[in-house]
Amino acid sequence: MIAETVCSAVAAAGLGIAAVTAYRKRFLSAVRIAAYSLVPLGLVMTGVAEWLADTAFSPTAWAGFVVLGLSWLLFASTRAVERRRGGTRKERKAAAKGAAQREAVAPAASAPSLGPGTRPTAKPASKPASRARTETATDDFSDIEAILKKHGI
Repeated sequence: MIAETVCSAVAAAGLGIAAVTAYRKRFLSAVRIAAYSLVPLGLVMTGVAEWLADTAFSPTAWAGFVVLGLSWLLFASTRAVERRRGGTRKERKAAAKGAAQREAVAPAASAPSLGPGTRPTAKPASKPASRARTETATDDFSDIEAILKKHGI
């Protein structure tokens, strides 16, 4: 009973404000205010206001709203985790299956044909320069020999 009285008073006040606004030749604003003021009156006439008043004072209804909020929170958190992981379960499964198929086709295709290269380190300055040149040249040829042996040549 109180909700209907309050909604009717709000509608009447809103229509009065709309009339004053229209008198000031601001018709667009007046129509908008009239539309907003008729909403509570429509809620009273349809019975929604009574239902809202009964719901507002019902502990069971509030518990229901809490459960709905918890449900929404769970949905939102699972969606956030799903985005962080990189897609849905189906997408992750398909990606893993595709990776397994690629490995089955050419498991060592991207492996380098040569082992890790070794560079000659700097020699101490006490050795003669001519001897250092021959050692460096020999080291270069030993690398080439290792490559040729690896390929069976």
